Order: sequence, then structure tokens, then C-alpha cells
Amino acid sequence: MRFRHVTRLTHGAIAALLIGAAPAWAEPQHGIAMYGEPAMPADFTHLPYVNPDAPTGGRIVTAEVGTFDSINPYVLKGNPPWQLRFLIGESLMGRSLDEPFTLYGLLAQSIETGPNREWVEFVLNPAATFSDGSPVTVEDVIWSFETLGTIGNPRYLGFWAKVETIEETAPGTVRLTFNTADRELALLAGLRPILKKAQWENVDFANGGLDVMPITSGPYVISEVDAGRSVTLTRNADYWGRDVVPFEKGLHNIDEIRLEFFADETAAFEAFKTGEVNSNREFNVARWDQQYDFPMVQSGDVVKSVIPHGRPSGMTGFVMNSRQPQFADWRVRDAMIAAFNFEFINDAMTGSQQPRITSYWSNSPLAMDAGPATGRVAELLDPFAADLIPGTMDGYALPVSDGTERNRPGTRAALAQMEAAGWTVQDGVMRNEAGAPFTFDILLQQGASENQAIIDMYVESLTRIGVTPTVTVVDDAQYTERTSALEFDMTFGRLAVSLSPGNEQYLYFGSEAADQPGTRNLMGVKSPAVDSLIDTLLTSEDETDFVAAVQALDRVLTAGRYYIPIYQWNDSRLAHARQLRFPDVIPVYGDFNGWQPDVWWWEE
Repeated sequence: MRFRHVTRLTHGAIAALLIGAAPAWAEPQHGIAMYGEPAMPADFTHLPYVNPDAPTGGRIVTAEVGTFDSINPYVLKGNPPWQLRFLIGESLMGRSLDEPFTLYGLLAQSIETGPNREWVEFVLNPAATFSDGSPVTVEDVIWSFETLGTIGNPRYLGFWAKVETIEETAPGTVRLTFNTADRELALLAGLRPILKKAQWENVDFANGGLDVMPITSGPYVISEVDAGRSVTLTRNADYWGRDVVPFEKGLHNIDEIRLEFFADETAAFEAFKTGEVNSNREFNVARWDQQYDFPMVQSGDVVKSVIPHGRPSGMTGFVMNSRQPQFADWRVRDAMIAAFNFEFINDAMTGSQQPRITSYWSNSPLAMDAGPATGRVAELLDPFAADLIPGTMDGYALPVSDGTERNRPGTRAALAQMEAAGWTVQDGVMRNEAGAPFTFDILLQQGASENQAIIDMYVESLTRIGVTPTVTVVDDAQYTERTSALEFDMTFGRLAVSLSPGNEQYLYFGSEAADQPGTRNLMGVKSPAVDSLIDTLLTSEDETDFVAAVQALDRVLTAGRYYIPIYQWNDSRLAHARQLRFPDVIPVYGDFNGWQPDVWWWEE
């Protein structure tokens, strides 16, 4: 394993990057930061974590568990490979992975905002073209914003609702004016994908499916689709931006990207061991240590790389749908967490090598502090104190089991909370006063063998408190359909959060999005405190208020007991063909969207 210099921001360094209000620009700029100014100057030549001299060529093949029935990642309908919107799409600005939230010119050669970011204006790069050679125009930009904002995936809808007008103010120049005080909107505008309007005339854009390959301006095009089994993308040799845009220098070097789909994790790993797949991301430390000794590793044809990062843990685990009567009471949710024997499960799954996620922003300076809320955090929570779930103001921490299989302390705590909520064990079964049994269904995705193993152990623990849930395993299409329609009691969930949380928090946790089809708010939280804190973090003009708002939000969500968290991944583990290389300098976000395969190259 090679040693690498790592750009890892300390808590103080991250805070320093967040400090300060954005300047009131009098002229167009090369980039924009959520707070302060971009780290790189106007004359930068390439991102600090790329190899500007990387050769082109080679191929990367990854194993994906499940299947797909769409290649349109911009709409709700269908189940497209999640990577497509990052691989084929292109936006007005590009995001640096080495700063909390900073954008630099991509399709747009410059950006300008009003003094309070009440409007943002982009000047298109005149060299920008779609993959078919046609120019990217302001008409395409306006159509993309309007279409995605009205019939696109729900991730785009909240932003569009805050746009008052969008117009061409000069040749090649587009301005968006906002109807809401929200400092992040100018940056979000820079990240919206731009599609070709003419392609979708007389075509149902919202239909999804495999028939229409979206035409984009990005460096890759979809060259082959084997329905449900594989998608192949080819590097566009005529990509307009490679030698034109500094942001693109050293990126997108690999000629072919192939996504291979397998029925389950075992089949995917076997394909990697035989060389059918040449890059594999491993999430289990025990498996990494014990099962990566096959012949291709021993011969050096496969290299194991550990990639550190400085981003928050996010939330990964089993989410309870609080819309359902079983989980509407926080005490029941607390009981479900107490019954989950994490220490025993972690030992069985990872050899106790991976720490538990303790909150949504754990592993970062944005995480809630232990103990009672103090200072600005307490001030932000105080107006809602009477309605907050116990533990929010005075401190909440996940229970720690004794590590034994029976977990008697956790079992006792779970029984006590269920009794407080009106449920007791009668003849070995948890029942309410009317005698109705407490039960629920756990929805799992086919092929997710690790989640299945965890749930098998969890079900054993639940039987000790008289609860016997059902477990339903469905294919990818059904899973997407049911979770999008919020038709589940408990399921596996994963939320990635950043060092600069913003408008996406409405989709994750906002009341308005809670019951919308396709929402990421799977847990169904509807909280005035949450909504207010999201508003605060979006309108904060200094670092102190912003950090306090996120820490307060972290408290409300964690104390809400909506997720049963499992372990976190503070390092990424990738095994890959020795020819697949990446730079020595690792950005603060590490192995994140925009890093593999973007900065990688093939070298014999």
C-alpha cells in the first residue's frame, strides 16, 4: 500500500474557510464560495488534487448490485444507475472537492451576484458545445431550469420554487432573480444540469426509460446499454472543455467506464476476483482484511488503497417511517434503538473495527456537542423547547450495549420504553391494551446481503421483547417504487451530508417535502424547529450562526430517534487494477462524487 500526502482539513481549517460573508461583487468573477472567497485565484490552471499531465486511455469497470430500467437520471420515473447524472451531466459551474462549498467556471466562464445574492448572472463560455457538436445556448439553459424545476426529479423542485424570474440579459448571459432570502441559491443555480432543449421536442421528458439517451455537454457519452445488465460510457474525444476550461484540466482521462450489474454482493465480488471488474469499493473492514488475499492481489495485479477524508459521517442505518402508527411515538422508536445490539452486531460484521455513527454530522466540526445545549445552539432551540423530544436540549447519546448476544441492559430499556408508550408483553407477545400485537415490516433490497445479515441478528433481539417483525425482500424496481411512495415501515437508508449543508436539507428533513413522492425525508419528520433551523443555516451571514444552526439541527434530528445508526466509514477502501492510478494529493472530501473515476487515469 502506498503512502500518500493527504489534504485533510482540521476542524479549525474548515471553520476558517467558512468565516466571513461573501463580498458584494461589482463585476463578474471566476468562482464563488458559500462563505468568503474561492481558495484558487482567477488565473488558476487546474484543481489542486488532479494530475494535470495525466494520460488518457484505459477502462474502469465497476460492480453494481441490482439492476436498472432507465438511463434518464433527471426524472423521478424509473431506476437509473445513480452515477449517470455525475458522469454525463454538466453544469454551469463545477464543485471543488478541496473546499467546503466552492464553485468554479465550467459551462459558464463567469458568475456575478447581487450584493445580497438576490440574483445571480452567468456568462456562458462561447466554446461550450453538446456532444453532438451543437452550441450550448441560453435557450438551453432556461429550458433546463424550467423543465427540471417543474417535471424533473424532486431534488430540483425546491430550488425552482424560489426563482422569481430567469431571463437572457445579454447575448450568452442568463440571470436568475430569487424570491427568497437564501444565500445558497446562487451556488445551486451553478450546479443544475444543462440539457439540450431540441432533443426533447415532442418527447415525454418525464417518462424515463431506456429509449432516449440524454444529450449533454459532458466529457462522457453513453455508448452501449444492455438493459438491466450494463451501461458503457465512452470518453468524448471532441469534448469541448478539456483544453479550454481550467477546472477540467487533468480530469476525465479514462477512455471507457463500464457499470456491470449483479444480482447480489457475492456475485459482484466474485466478478472482481476473476478480473471481470477492475475496481471495487469495500465497505466492510473485516472483509477487507480477510478476503482480499486472492491470486490477483497476491500477484500485484490488484492494488489495495485506503483513502482518508474529512467529511461528515452522514446517516446510514435502518430508518423508521414515523408516518406509520407503529413509529409515530418517539418512545417506540427509542425502544427499537435500545433493542438494536450494535456492539454485538459490529463485532460480528466488522470485528468491531468500525465506529458507530453518533449523529448526522459526526466526524466533523458541525456535529452536535455532548451534554446540554449551550450558547447560540441553546438560543436557536429555546423557542421550540416545549415541543422538542426529550434529550434534545439536555443531551442525547445512543445506548451502548454490554456486547453480549443477549444484551440485557438494552432489552430492559426497550421494554421500559414500550411500556411507557402503552405496550406490554402478554403471553410472550408485545401487545397494547386492546390486545393487538406490535409488529412491523422491514423492507430490504434484493442482493443486499450485509443488510440482510444485520437484520437477521436484529430480529433475534426483537423476539426477546415479544416483537416479531416480517422481512420483505424485493427487487430494485419494487424497492424504488415502494420507498418513493413511502410504503414501508422500516428500511435501510443512507443520507450523505456535507461540510456546507444547504437547500438539500429541505428535501432530507423539511416538513413540506415529508409527504412528497420521491422525498429523501424517508423518516417523515415534520418539525417547526427543523424547518426554522434550515432557514437559519441558509440565511446566516457569518460562520458562528451557520455552525450553531447545523449543530442545533443535528441535535433535533438525532434526539428524534428516527434512524438506527450503524457504523461509519472515515476511510474509503478501494481495490483496483494496478494500472488504475490517482494523484498523491487527496482532497478534503476524499473518495466522493467527482473523484473516481474523474481524477483517475490508466497507466501501463
